[in-house]
Amino acid sequence: MRLDKYLKVSRLIKRRTVANEACDAGRVFINDKPAKASANVRVGDRITIQFGNKEVKVEVLNVAETVKKEEAAELYKYI
Repeated sequence: MRLDKYLKVSRLIKRRTVANEACDAGRVFINDKPAKASANVRVGDRITIQFGNKEVKVEVLNVAETVKKEEAAELYKYI
């Protein structure tokens, strides 16, 4: 699954366009490497997102095309 879509589906970022812009700005990393919005996300990957001076680190537990809002948090765990 594309990184920008995963960020939207998992609700780490609310909109796909915002996720796309964050990737273009170099604020999203997969396994400590800068990632493009089109990068492939797999189970076990570690995603780091920089929001201003705050940093969110998560590990991908599951990849799903669509999930309900209540189940979105089951796609990742904070590290």
